Amino acid sequence: MALALTWRPAIASIQPPPANSFSPTIVARGAALAQIADCMVCHTAPNGRPFAGGRPLKTPFGTLYSTNITPDPATGIGHWSFAAFERAMRQGVSRTGAHLYPALPYEHFTHVSDQDLGALYAFLMSRRPVAAIAPANRLIFPLGFRPMLAGWKLLFLHQGPLTIDPSESAEWNRGAYLAEGLGHCAACHSPRNLLGGEERSHLYAGGVAEGWRAPALDQSNPAKQRWTPEALYTFLRTGISPDHSAAAGPMGPVVESLSHAPDADVRAIATYIASKMAGRASSSPSVPPTNKPYGARQAYPTGATLFAGACAGCHDTGAPMAEQGRPLLSLASDLSDTDPTSAIQAVLRGIEPPVADRGPNMPPFSDNLTDEQVAATLAYARARFTNQPPWPHLVRMVEKARKESQP
Repeated sequence: MALALTWRPAIASIQPPPANSFSPTIVARGAALAQIADCMVCHTAPNGRPFAGGRPLKTPFGTLYSTNITPDPATGIGHWSFAAFERAMRQGVSRTGAHLYPALPYEHFTHVSDQDLGALYAFLMSRRPVAAIAPANRLIFPLGFRPMLAGWKLLFLHQGPLTIDPSESAEWNRGAYLAEGLGHCAACHSPRNLLGGEERSHLYAGGVAEGWRAPALDQSNPAKQRWTPEALYTFLRTGISPDHSAAAGPMGPVVESLSHAPDADVRAIATYIASKMAGRASSSPSVPPTNKPYGARQAYPTGATLFAGACAGCHDTGAPMAEQGRPLLSLASDLSDTDPTSAIQAVLRGIEPPVADRGPNMPPFSDNLTDEQVAATLAYARARFTNQPPWPHLVRMVEKARKESQP
């Protein structure tokens, strides 16, 4: 019975279709959808060929490596028919019948329309074939036994199209379709249970992505000022919102992809996500910045000294960065969040501008500051620039974040 429940048949291979067999219009549409889905980011190794796979993804269950999705017959998807591609995207099953790990977010891709899946298939099959084999996954025993994933899908894979909300605008519904489907926003911004499934009763309540904190995108969002659709649109296109924050960690590549996506689609996503954050208790569109240097210095003198030497040149009152329209620390969501993970990672790993070198470029301090010094600096910054209580066990959190940032 177990074999019957987990077994999936192979789908016959095909000869790779010529790239010019696909309509240029359909391919262009697929290219735009691939930007929203972030396909190239996940399926490209550091310094590797686009879509050739090999990018490591650390999870609580071990490290997974993305696969080659170029039309190479031997190592990619060149022998895959559209039926095989559609099954992988909607059911998480490869052409050969092997169950796929949900690092491919098929619990979201299952909601994508036939037309959009066809366009995405046409785009990928018209790329240049690259011969590349991904490293073997390194997972905790016995999670390398793929038939176990059939049970995971019974619990967490909910197939079928999304329902149109007639009470909302066409733009909102388009944003919902993109964000819940190819955009798979909830995959990072929702908490997960012990089995790695999204907690559907707490969707968009914040999650973890590659060692960073993906902030809540619901009414518990930690932003001091309200996210408007326009502010969120600017952030998704450029990685910068002067009244909120700068994209860092895994969000940087997402912004880089969205900077090339159709303008109307990015606006639709911004409209949808902003609506989910509406109604917060602190919903004022404009809140005066917090700055309490004297009290914070008395409470955290070591942190104040470290901040003056390492941070003040960019982040102190009147610093050039503030004059250039960069986000103030008093408005930074990471500093106001109940979880210090992303603030810690920003100090340890730094921040690179995600789009064409536009935006802040913060150097990493992992080699310059000890765990205790990072904790002291952040404790001072939180006391000075927010009205939030101190983070508990901050040194321990820095130690954990540093370990997770190791290659």
